[in-house]
Amino acid sequence: MSTGFRLDSYLKRIGFSGVTSPDFSTLCALHAAHVNAIPFESLDPLLRRPINLDLVAIQEKLVDFSRGGYCYEQNALFRAALEAIGFSVTGLGGRVRWMSPPGSPLGPKLHMMLKVDLPNAPYLVDVGFGVCVNDAPLKLEPEIEQRTAMGTYKLTKVDGLMLLSAKQPKGWRDMYVFDLEPQLQSDYDLGSWFASTNPILPFTSTLIIERVTSDRRYKLMNRTLTIEARDGKVINQSTIENQTELQKILEDTFAVKPPVPIEEVFARISN
Repeated sequence: MSTGFRLDSYLKRIGFSGVTSPDFSTLCALHAAHVNAIPFESLDPLLRRPINLDLVAIQEKLVDFSRGGYCYEQNALFRAALEAIGFSVTGLGGRVRWMSPPGSPLGPKLHMMLKVDLPNAPYLVDVGFGVCVNDAPLKLEPEIEQRTAMGTYKLTKVDGLMLLSAKQPKGWRDMYVFDLEPQLQSDYDLGSWFASTNPILPFTSTLIIERVTSDRRYKLMNRTLTIEARDGKVINQSTIENQTELQKILEDTFAVKPPVPIEEVFARISN
């Protein structure tokens, strides 16, 4: 991955003006600011546009061009920021379980997240799990419920792996399983290519955009906009009827500028 990360530009993008130190309070503040300012979004795979994981390209897209991105872009950007500040960060890979029936075989590693080592404990850090974006670091400690501003999470040991679950209105829902083996950039390149091009995966057919504030979670799935309170409690749900409505929601709710005319985006989600 190319060098030349611009920390000042990133901090301005997420609206962070505090002192940056490699400590827990800074980590939490950066995490919350990132998911509020830079939404998870899957426009490029939906539009059949290639994903470039070079750090320069990621900065241009997510920092300079008012875009969001999916896990490989989001967590690569966040990792670069943390390392520039002085945090000790390890890139990890996960196997997504969100839509998998209980007991079904594990799929490939198609998710990127981070381990951040602090003096008191290691933390799981993930700003890029679309449909249930984490809003805070989680201590890498199993069998305890961890409450954040917008969710409740739990890590469980299962068959030698760690399982992350999120509390939802109907109970706990599995997010992904992972181990602590460091991933290579080539692992991410392959996973990203597969996730963004394979027609059996959601990104090529479903627009997914998500932004998390301190008290609301905004989720757009094709033409359905859902607003949630903590732990996935639905406050409001509405259907986008036309491209004008879509344009307004992208601008006002997610602050995203699509890379193509809005007509092309709406045509993809209207079939």
